[in-house]
Amino acid sequence: MAKITLVDDDENIVTSVSLALESHGHTVKAYYDGAAGLAALENDPPDLAILDVKMPRMDGMEVLRRLRRNSDLPVIILTSKDDEIDEILGFNLGADDYMHKPFSQRLLIERVKAVLRRAGVDGEETQAAAAAGEAGGRALKRGKLTLDPARHDCLWDGKPVKLTVTEFLLLQSLAQRPGFVKSRDNLMDAAYDDQVYVDDRTIDSHIKRMRKKFREVDPEFDAIETLYGVGYRYRES
Repeated sequence: MAKITLVDDDENIVTSVSLALESHGHTVKAYYDGAAGLAALENDPPDLAILDVKMPRMDGMEVLRRLRRNSDLPVIILTSKDDEIDEILGFNLGADDYMHKPFSQRLLIERVKAVLRRAGVDGEETQAAAAAGEAGGRALKRGKLTLDPARHDCLWDGKPVKLTVTEFLLLQSLAQRPGFVKSRDNLMDAAYDDQVYVDDRTIDSHIKRMRKKFREVDPEFDAIETLYGVGYRYRES
C-alpha cells in the first residue's frame, strides 16, 4: 500500500492516526515538528504527507510552502483552527485536501483513499490515466500546452510546469474541450472523488495557484479564462 508521512506534535493524534492508517495496510512514518518533517519529506519522499498546521520549529503551512518549491507530493492538511482563511491559504499553497480537528478516523481514511486514488498510488488508475487510456495513451496537446497523463508531465511552450495531482486533473478537464465553459461543479467532478466535498473557493484557489505557476514560465499566460458567475474555460492559443 502507500507510504505516508505524518507530521503532528500531538502524540495522541499521531498514535491514533498511525494505527488507523496501518490497519488499512499503509506504512506510516511520524514526526513531531515541522522542521524534522520537512527534512524527511525532502530526503525520503512518501506517497502522501499529512501535515498539522500548528507545530514547533516550523508550522505546517511553512512546510507546505517549502515543499511546493520542488515537489507535487499529495498533501492533506490537519488543523484545529476553525478559520476559513487558513483553509484558503492551504489550498493556495497547493494542499490537496483539508480536515478540521476533531475528525473521525473513518473520514480521514476515506480522504486518504481519495487523494491516493487521484495520485494513482497502489496501482489504482487515476482519472487522468484513465482518460489517457481511452485516448490510446497519447499526450494531450492544445496550443503551447502539452499534458501527458501517464507520466503526470505538463509542458508550456516546451517548459515544464510542476502541477499537483488536483491541479493536473483540473487543467486536463479544461483543456480537453477548448472554448467550452466548465462550471465549478464540473471541475469538482473531474478532480475530486465522490466522497470528498469541496466548495467553490477551493476550485478558485487551485486555479489561482495554477495560473501563477504558468506565469512563472510565461508572464503572458492567459489560456485559462474566468467567466464570472459561470465558471472557467480553456482558450487555445
